[in-house]
Amino acid sequence: MEIGLVTDSPADVPPDLAEQYGIEVIPAILVMDGEQYIDGVNLTREEYYRRLPAMKTPPTTAAPALGEFVSRYQKLFAAGCQHIISLHTAGSLTSILNFAQKAAEEFIGRVTVLDSGQLSLGVGYQVLAAAEAIEKGLGLEETLQVIRRTRERVRVSAALDTMAYLRRSGRVPAAIAALGGLLNIKPLLSVRDGEVKALGMARTTHSATESLLNFLAELGPLERLAVLHTNAEARAREFIDRLIAQYRRNIPAEIRIVNVTTVIGAHVGPNGLGFAAVIA
Repeated sequence: MEIGLVTDSPADVPPDLAEQYGIEVIPAILVMDGEQYIDGVNLTREEYYRRLPAMKTPPTTAAPALGEFVSRYQKLFAAGCQHIISLHTAGSLTSILNFAQKAAEEFIGRVTVLDSGQLSLGVGYQVLAAAEAIEKGLGLEETLQVIRRTRERVRVSAALDTMAYLRRSGRVPAAIAALGGLLNIKPLLSVRDGEVKALGMARTTHSATESLLNFLAELGPLERLAVLHTNAEARAREFIDRLIAQYRRNIPAEIRIVNVTTVIGAHVGPNGLGFAAVIA
């Protein structure tokens, strides 16, 4: 059975891998200073993060139009796919999943829509695991099992540089919200099963990075790893250098550095650092 794959831009699937596996990536929408942008199309991530601190009105995000999903599904079916797996950012964090489900109703029994329970490469790694399974010739049920097993082993954590953007987004975990106006703390967060949880807090960027390294080390040997950042590449590279120096045996040979999508950055702000990992 030919199986097609669809995901969304907040999944942060690297463009080279999306092209390699024929993954359809549907871009989310960003509204900034009254103007609408297509994620990753007419606004670079670097430009976005440079402009973000000076914006008087916080940017907002929106799901793609229903027709965008329908057209991508039609494209894959026209190319010979018999079934489509549409795997998306956690439904608790975005309305993208709802639009995918509505679009799938036009193709009864031919599109399986899945909630990843994750964001960024926490989603992307599930998509890539599915792509590899499909390339090996696994069938639909086997591929779905691969996705489920990968989801159980995915971990995403981050150390934000400020609470300001998180508070504006309205997605502050209760343990962090209780700190009220302390915008200068560095919240440490994780995402699991669609829920953003507080891991702790730090007073300085250095101590936040230390905590993040410790969280990662506690996971043990890793199958996949990406270091995530919001326009803080130097910080990400320093993190990798320290990671290799201290935990070389437990990390994969390839570690990707990802400047996360603008629609995530709208909620977390610039200079954030994080990781997406799959436990071996």
